[in-house]
Amino acid sequence: MKSKHGALPAGWAMAILCAWTCAAADSVFHDAPDSPRSLPADRLPPFGMLDAGGRLVPTPPIPAGGLHRGPGSPPESTARGPNLELAMEAALAALQSCGAAGYRVGVTVVDSAGEARAMLTADGSDGSHVFVAMRKALTAVTFAMPSSRANELVPRDKSLLARVTPNMFVEGGALPIMVGQTPIGAIGVSGAGGTPIGHQDEACAAAGLESIKTKLK
Repeated sequence: MKSKHGALPAGWAMAILCAWTCAAADSVFHDAPDSPRSLPADRLPPFGMLDAGGRLVPTPPIPAGGLHRGPGSPPESTARGPNLELAMEAALAALQSCGAAGYRVGVTVVDSAGEARAMLTADGSDGSHVFVAMRKALTAVTFAMPSSRANELVPRDKSLLARVTPNMFVEGGALPIMVGQTPIGAIGVSGAGGTPIGHQDEACAAAGLESIKTKLK
């Protein structure tokens, strides 16, 4: 099979049609990640994008009514995590905490699968910060510990190092969101100053987590 950015190989169109029509199939737009460094859920569609030769990959035949999920369709994700309202509340509280301290940051709240629930960028902030924050949050939820603690432990423990994936940023700035002993997500912050790296970010993440901790279930 050719690269997903190349011409559609034999059988590909049929597989895509099945993705539209097979009840258990995922959305057609959920293709493979572009690279091991891609963030969770960052999957590129296999058509409508440029291939390596600069050509636009053609759209395959689409069955009538097959482009979108219908009303009442089952959830695309059932991963446990803070609901949208709590994710937004925590992200905004973290953003405001850093803003009060004079920092323009980005904040990302993820669920237990490491996928984004809320991403906020402060006015005047570098838009890359939410993605760095997400990589920190992925570290925190994977290890069920602050990402600063993971930064301390991972270099000294081969078993922990083996769990690090290329899309993680193992630096301070993120905290797990726990219900009892179970991590249901994490909140990450990026863009504040201070040393060690991520120290101020993590203080803002703590403010975000504090704003919702009594509402988690």
